[in-house]
Amino acid sequence: METSESGWLALGLIGQTVFSARFLLQWIYSEYKRHSVIPMVFWYMSIIGGALLLGYAVYKRDPVFIAGQSCGVLIYARNLQLRLRERAATPIEDAP
Repeated sequence: METSESGWLALGLIGQTVFSARFLLQWIYSEYKRHSVIPMVFWYMSIIGGALLLGYAVYKRDPVFIAGQSCGVLIYARNLQLRLRERAATPIEDAP
């Protein structure tokens, strides 16, 4: 396997690892809080993992993978934006 191919494979594997780890993080955090919670870092991991996987999909020229990851990254970014807006609107004394 040539070096550039190995690099792209590593990028894809790292992206998939980050993307999958967010579910483990969400599960552990929800167990800790004793109810279902999606922490802010979940959305950051979604964007990072999705963007890495999108880069890999573009390199592989896989239109199905590209479409799926493109839409996902936009949705994760919007969710993060909504959470950040919600956090900014919450007065400090009312924050949990």
